[in-house]
Amino acid sequence: MIGYCPAVGFRTGNRLHRSDAELLAAHVAGDPYAFEELFHRHKRRLHRLAQLTSRNPEDAADAVQDAMLSAHRGARSFRHDAAVSSWLHRIVVNACLDRLRRNKTRPTAALEDVHPVPDRTAQVDTAIVVQQALMGLPVEQRAAVVAVDMQGYSIADTARMLGVAEGTVKSRCARARARLAAVLGSLDTRPGEPPGDPHSPANPVD
Repeated sequence: MIGYCPAVGFRTGNRLHRSDAELLAAHVAGDPYAFEELFHRHKRRLHRLAQLTSRNPEDAADAVQDAMLSAHRGARSFRHDAAVSSWLHRIVVNACLDRLRRNKTRPTAALEDVHPVPDRTAQVDTAIVVQQALMGLPVEQRAAVVAVDMQGYSIADTARMLGVAEGTVKSRCARARARLAAVLGSLDTRPGEPPGDPHSPANPVD
């Protein structure tokens, strides 16, 4: 978990009211606490992004750690062609994808084993199915649909984050949504209910 990293020198309690760009510029100029403030400002969303893109919580935490070290060391390379937050998110996504590709052949624990729930409810079961469906997508499709549909990025911003054309993002999102709709369609049929029951809470993804 990131909270303190000797290589970066994170420290809590230092709250400066500066913009992201100002904090990054201050870090490049030698301010020892500017990057710490920048990270703490965005850490929740960065961790959420990593958790949605990675196979398990441990990989997500490691990916964020890798990404923040990379951003800390490579801050001078920021070209101000996008928001600092988008730059950080792009680095996190790339770190997650790198780990997914490196660990492609390594077996991973099922979601139920990672997060055991002793007293399951229908909502918990549905959440597990949704998460497993997301994890079953090819890594490139998952990264695209997470950025657009779950993180709220535009097609253009996502294309910049992933380093691909906008048409590629649209194609990956469309394929991901189709795969998710096929898998999650099973949620429409519950014991005692006919297929397509109008009271079913799950509907196909557009």
